Amino acid sequence: MTIAGSAISKLGVVGGGQMGQGIAQIAAQVGIDVVLLDANLELAEAALGKLRRTLDRLVERGKLAAELRDAAVARLRPAGDHGDLADRDFVIEAAPEQEALKVDLFQRLGAVMRPEAILASNTSSISITKLASASGRPDRVIGMHFMNPVPLMKLVEIVRGLPTSDATFQTTVELAQRFGKTTIAARDIPGFIVNRVLIPLLNEACYALYEGLGSAHDIDTGVKLGLNHPMGPLELADLIGLDTVLAIAGVLHHELGDDKYRPCPLLRQHVAAGWLGRKTGRGFYSYDSNGNRATAVV
Repeated sequence: MTIAGSAISKLGVVGGGQMGQGIAQIAAQVGIDVVLLDANLELAEAALGKLRRTLDRLVERGKLAAELRDAAVARLRPAGDHGDLADRDFVIEAAPEQEALKVDLFQRLGAVMRPEAILASNTSSISITKLASASGRPDRVIGMHFMNPVPLMKLVEIVRGLPTSDATFQTTVELAQRFGKTTIAARDIPGFIVNRVLIPLLNEACYALYEGLGSAHDIDTGVKLGLNHPMGPLELADLIGLDTVLAIAGVLHHELGDDKYRPCPLLRQHVAAGWLGRKTGRGFYSYDSNGNRATAVV
């Protein structure tokens, strides 16, 4: 029997990066016990350390009461072994956007989780149906694609694989709403809705820079003021992570077979150089140790 989203009390989050930390944060803040799993216990502890510092900053800025921070921190526990998720009602995978890695995780997680538990993926583009087939519980697998940064962005895409049950879908919608999110339903087609529209925009901005149409600053300013976007496409790509943008573009290009999704060579070069955006201190812009943008570097 599938548990209702309002009754979920034990959540697992797989992946201690920016997205995983954000998901763990919002779950803990609404009263859910969270186990954050990473490749080893040390990495999971480091991720929770970053999350605690994020909560501390919210308290310092007057955006979160100290007692609410303390309560949220008390609900967070690190883990380095898949077996630590055996008692979870719901698990959200937020590992890097690599299909082989996610398939392997779904095989491992499906083997240790309770039969009635739901396994969701925060994938931006990878087939939910393919992940479901690896899990051993295909009717209880679903896509739950959060936007970045998770605590601030209100949208969650809910993506049904072919075998996803109605009960799994309903529980996932209820859980997202419990997090204070607005949900949209998307078909299990590469890129879903948001990235099907967003990635070509970011990729085309890379081509505009690559072809010398303007500087990174001029391209971003043009889009912000000309299209009324809150952030330019190149600085947004830096925020998302250029490796993630390239991975999603690659999936769109490979799965849909249309050259309009072909990743820009400049994007490939940046990823090859390790210039991945804010998380590495350099992308299309450079960043200081606090993640604040300094200057355009291309």
